[in-house]
Amino acid sequence: MSNSLDDAVALAFFVERFDDFLALEQGASVQTSRAYKLDIARFVAYANVKGAKSAIDVGARTLREYVYHLKDLGLSPASIRRNVSAVRTYFKFLLAEGHVVRDPSERLETPKKWRTLPDVLAVDEIEKLLAAPSLDEPLAFRDRAMLELAYGAGLRVSEWISLSVRDVMLQDHLVRVFGKGGKERLVPIGRRAIGAIAIYLRELRPKLEKGEGKGILFLNARGQPLSRMGAWKILRKYVDQVGITKPVSPHTLRHSFATHLLEGGADLRAVQEMLGHVDISTTQIYTHVDREYLRSVHKQFHPRA
Repeated sequence: MSNSLDDAVALAFFVERFDDFLALEQGASVQTSRAYKLDIARFVAYANVKGAKSAIDVGARTLREYVYHLKDLGLSPASIRRNVSAVRTYFKFLLAEGHVVRDPSERLETPKKWRTLPDVLAVDEIEKLLAAPSLDEPLAFRDRAMLELAYGAGLRVSEWISLSVRDVMLQDHLVRVFGKGGKERLVPIGRRAIGAIAIYLRELRPKLEKGEGKGILFLNARGQPLSRMGAWKILRKYVDQVGITKPVSPHTLRHSFATHLLEGGADLRAVQEMLGHVDISTTQIYTHVDREYLRSVHKQFHPRA
């Protein structure tokens, strides 16, 4: 039993029984057994602090938050993977012994499976990119409106190319978006995006519309709704033009939107709502990108880092 755990807590979480299970039934090596014991002692202490009185109180959300907690402690992906493996073994033991009726670790992801984000553009890179469409370009008004809206509302490419003219509510500073599964959300847009869209709607879209626009906001030179590939090519053109060397896709603008909001102190729930994420754990990925950035800044500039 771990000395760092209160006896009553260790008893409630069957920690000593798990130690015996590792030694006798699992046939684990001494090294693995010792590591797992420490990992589970740490996990139980965390779960207890989070309000779990016994293992039966632990749900999938607590486990997921625990993995993020380990990452915030600065543990390596290999150490986190071992901790996850220990937790899974622990819950298999509890389930087999009848101490819990379900295994909340079934869908627990390891860092190996965490989605890696593409490079996020810095604010000055975004500014350069949004200023890139020159008025010499025949479709500059469309391109500027498109880039301003994609970054300004954090839209998926499928969302920004399928927006209809009536989905843009300029007076209300809102855009109505139909996300995954047709789920509707309202996203605020700033004055830059509003201005760019208003100019495009007034000056260019009526000239592009040849009866095949289907009410869609962004049209190509032939007057048809812009395709995903068309949108990607437009973005690529301006990325090359301003000399950004990072790999940039339409999704990079969405990632940049989320990261810049959180770096500016935005509430995670509000960002979740704007992005249209069903599960806040998807949005939490951005807080970890932000923390990695803060960690690197600390390491680079703090005299005692």
